[in-house]
Amino acid sequence: MVVVVSNRIPVKKGHEEEFEHRWKNRKWSIANSPGFIRTEVLRPVKGENYIVVTHWQSMKEFEDWTNSDAFTESHSNAPPREAFSGPSQLEIYEVIAER
Repeated sequence: MVVVVSNRIPVKKGHEEEFEHRWKNRKWSIANSPGFIRTEVLRPVKGENYIVVTHWQSMKEFEDWTNSDAFTESHSNAPPREAFSGPSQLEIYEVIAER
């Protein structure tokens, strides 16, 4: 069953450009992970939460990625704490219908 992982990231006003630059110029090692389907990084039209969405062929493959060296490497160059207005919120879903 396909799994969709959403991470809501509250970026403080004034830090949007740096946040977006980091995403656009990062090493996308996730793309080589078994079970990875695709990812999107969404900019808010209203509000401050950016959303990072990844799609996986299974929960196990997502969990395997979170335990990998590639995961650690991809999160090693995080923006400074002051760029965020609060903690991020991880949500995990199973796709039950699609068209």
